[in-house]
Amino acid sequence: MFEEWLLDDPDALVRADEAGLLLDLASAGATVRRALRLADEAGLGRLRPEGRPRAVLVAGHATAVLVGELLAALGGTACPITVLGPTLADPEHPSDRPGASSTELRSDFTLSLDWTLPGWVGPSDLLLVLSSSGTEPGLIALAQQAYTRGCSFVSVAPAGSPLAGATLQVRGLPLPFETAGGAPEPVPGLERDLPQETPSTLWGLLAPALALADRVGIVSIPVSSLQSAADQLDEMAVRCGPSADTYSNPAKGLAIHLDGMLPLLWSDSTGTAAVARRFAAMLAAEAARPAVAGMLPDALISQHGLLRGGLGADAGEDDFFRDRTEEPDALRYKVLLLRRIRRPAEAQDGTGAAHQAEPRTDPDTVPAPEPQPLPHAVARVHRLAADHQIGVQELTSAQPDALGALTELLALTDFAAVYLGLASSTSPRVH
Repeated sequence: MFEEWLLDDPDALVRADEAGLLLDLASAGATVRRALRLADEAGLGRLRPEGRPRAVLVAGHATAVLVGELLAALGGTACPITVLGPTLADPEHPSDRPGASSTELRSDFTLSLDWTLPGWVGPSDLLLVLSSSGTEPGLIALAQQAYTRGCSFVSVAPAGSPLAGATLQVRGLPLPFETAGGAPEPVPGLERDLPQETPSTLWGLLAPALALADRVGIVSIPVSSLQSAADQLDEMAVRCGPSADTYSNPAKGLAIHLDGMLPLLWSDSTGTAAVARRFAAMLAAEAARPAVAGMLPDALISQHGLLRGGLGADAGEDDFFRDRTEEPDALRYKVLLLRRIRRPAEAQDGTGAAHQAEPRTDPDTVPAPEPQPLPHAVARVHRLAADHQIGVQELTSAQPDALGALTELLALTDFAAVYLGLASSTSPRVH
């Protein structure tokens, strides 16, 4: 059951948020700033790379995989970026042994994860390993593989963790991982051996990864841009925070529109596709809701058959003020189209004067423009949805740079997923 009234009561929202998710989301900007400071103190600012790597590989699981996808989307064509996800091994589980510690039980699942470097990796390449715990044996073994191949090795992991220690042993660069929100609270009902991450884990891993990528010439995102992203996260925390009225809060409004819906998260580029996958993961983790992600134009071909099912939306599904208490509980499809809207570089400052963005000086490191769908592809989405009486809602960002646009969409959808979970009795966080 969806308790919409809860979204209008900031105090009730805070009481319902036993895991502190809203506070964690509000600390995302602080997490970025802390990550940049810690990375600089760890020696990133003193790093003197000897040219750009031939290729970059990003290894990890869960949120770390998403960070790799975002890095690849922002990296353009400066050099290839490959994301290495885990495969399954089958070690002896500590949960099978009497007297296993709680730490062993919590990390048991990660013992079955394994990573392998492609055969072509060599001294000209860079391996970046990301972990919010730094305890995965497979990632520690990957450090030894990198050392054997002679490729450069950098990790982002908690200071003092086994992975950070292994990085020093193979003469790599360990960058500390730490979130402003602290460790995640246990989720009732989930198996204890499954890894748990807070939403701000994304920013604790992404910020140092982008700072490193800029340092070695993979992307052109200076620290000032990352600081601007942190400021933007702070602004989104105010706009989407629990104290903001529902009618003016885009995240609360999106949560209300998703009640009773099975969202089809269709995106227009590799960057927004990563945001869509993050949104689907957040909906599952924090609201126990399913979602289907796809990228245009392929989604029009591979997923249009879903619209012929029996989950069409009512004609008035976009009515914000409709009475939901008399509606059936069956899920209905809704297309959420995640897009970045381009606008001229010329903008207005606070005094109304026009100004131009500073030009890039190194054309080799300018990220390639993200592929845009043909104009008729978006129109085709609307026509297809209308033919099947499916609602369409566009989630757009007009930020002038790619990082700003993805930051805005990530913050909006993260807050929306948490609000949907807090107001739903089916949420995994509800006792």
